[in-house]
Amino acid sequence: MKSHAERKEYLIRRFRETGAQLSAFFGDLPPAAWDRRVYSEGAAWTVRQVLAHLVQAEDSMRRLVERILAGESGVPEDFDLDAYNEYKVSQQKTDAPVALLDEFAAARRKTIVLIAGLVEGELDKIGRHPVLGEAPVEMILKLIYRHGNVHRRDIVKVLEEEVR
Repeated sequence: MKSHAERKEYLIRRFRETGAQLSAFFGDLPPAAWDRRVYSEGAAWTVRQVLAHLVQAEDSMRRLVERILAGESGVPEDFDLDAYNEYKVSQQKTDAPVALLDEFAAARRKTIVLIAGLVEGELDKIGRHPVLGEAPVEMILKLIYRHGNVHRRDIVKVLEEEVR
């Protein structure tokens, strides 16, 4: 079993790597891609709105982890994740790609600072996540960095279809 320090180092490395990959991916998109619809159900988000969602989700999940570490149970059992996500994206203050990328980078730095400050036993604290249910903090953190890759794949698929 890996030590607490090794687990933290792994998480920090993955957050840095995936943060850099997502920033490069979004930073390299042509201007026309930003208004391309990625999803047809729900709020039917564009690429721009997906990045706004990633900014909001990073902040929200970090705050969830902070609450769990403070002894709270996590989200309520009846938490409506889809409604929450749609509301948070609609409240995004900017939709300028450069500003969204800056906000994403700032949110990612805050998450890395949180991880760096974790003490022995905190990665194993259990709290309720809207998708995972009862889960340890370490699993919730892993979901945060994996989350961006899921949306990136969806964007790539839509943009590739447009080229065909």
